[in-house]
Amino acid sequence: MKIAVVGTGYVGLVSGTCFAESGNKVICVDIDENKVEKLSKGEIVIYEPGLEVIFERNLKEKRLFFTTDLRYAVENSELIFLALPTPPGEDGSADLSYVLGVAEDIGKILKEINQYKVVINKSTVPVGTAEKVTEKIRMHYDGDFDVVSNPEFLREGVAVEDFMKPDRVVVGCSSERAKKLMTQLYSPFIRQGNPIYFMDERSAEITKYAANSYLAMRITFMNELANLCEKVGADVETVRVGMGSDNRIGKRFLFPGIGYGGSCFPKDVQALVQTAHQYNYPYSMLKAVIEVNDQQKFILAEKIISYFTNDLSGKKIAIWGLSFKPNTDDIREAPALFIIPRLILAGATVTCYDPEGMPNTKNYFKKNHPEIMENIHFVEDDYEALRDVDALAICTEWSIFRTPDFDKMKSMMKSKCIFDGRNLFDLEQMKDAGFYYNSIGRKTIS
Repeated sequence: MKIAVVGTGYVGLVSGTCFAESGNKVICVDIDENKVEKLSKGEIVIYEPGLEVIFERNLKEKRLFFTTDLRYAVENSELIFLALPTPPGEDGSADLSYVLGVAEDIGKILKEINQYKVVINKSTVPVGTAEKVTEKIRMHYDGDFDVVSNPEFLREGVAVEDFMKPDRVVVGCSSERAKKLMTQLYSPFIRQGNPIYFMDERSAEITKYAANSYLAMRITFMNELANLCEKVGADVETVRVGMGSDNRIGKRFLFPGIGYGGSCFPKDVQALVQTAHQYNYPYSMLKAVIEVNDQQKFILAEKIISYFTNDLSGKKIAIWGLSFKPNTDDIREAPALFIIPRLILAGATVTCYDPEGMPNTKNYFKKNHPEIMENIHFVEDDYEALRDVDALAICTEWSIFRTPDFDKMKSMMKSKCIFDGRNLFDLEQMKDAGFYYNSIGRKTIS
């Protein structure tokens, strides 16, 4: 099939590459000329395990193309995916200006070429967006076209696997013609029997927000439970195992930590709350999820500050992990971005290491907190980050942090003090190794 993907961000690039991998001809469109030039030359612009191999293969085999010319892409495609950013506005609602702007441009192009197309919302968009996209196209074109909602359910770090072998495909569609095309498109991806769920457009739009908001709620519940476990002397890890063994609950998304981040959960929860507000429904539970998560992102910093009696003057703190989760360079809403300024405000200097997230973190602080850059140091080795530090804070559960050389750590650190926001280590192991070890929802080893 002939496909256009408008937007070469995370969702667009993964989607376009994976569609090409299943034999389709895919034209990816972006307004950023420099980005398009790099992609056309085979320079991948995001870090996602497994993507580079199939990206290079499909570029070489001429199934994957990049252009800034929207008209060319629309003319030469049957299906047009909109994979555009929908950042949260000041009130938390999704900004649809990119989506609706491109929809209007497509309407103008369709008026000139007068061809049937299916326009598919792949971006995460609020309820009613399919109707708004239809209206924008209809402003310029009164011919035959369909607008479909097809939300993505990609987990950063395993996005290629998620796309190629999806748990399910959700399609909001009221046209039989479009339904047949979407079935044809996704049939190679569901050969193992996983379903395509067809539903109305509004239900498909809210399904994405509902899934992410529910998972964010599970994480937040466990974080609050972990905080309570610390106070009553329980161990949240054993509680987690006991809960997860109930098949009504399940084992996933029950790991406590220092708050969720990334490109999806924060903005999707906010957007669903804002949608509810527009319909005069308070959605109190999700408001509480946002509030608790905002507080949880600071909990590791507050533990460190309290340990050093509220004064970090002259203290050097190491940070392991800057991305919001392992196997990605995405730092959006990552807990480390909140922890680092708090530590520096309390008087500390900070030395950071992350396998993939350091360039983005440097750019973030240069842009948003240039006043603290002199107190942040980035190193190219996890152990080098520990040199002469008074404490280590673990913010991301990268695999390389799970089995470190504790003897080497002790030789590098000024103080044998670890604050673990991801509960990577066994308590008895830390006791035997002679560390002060403070984790989430468990007793402190001192």
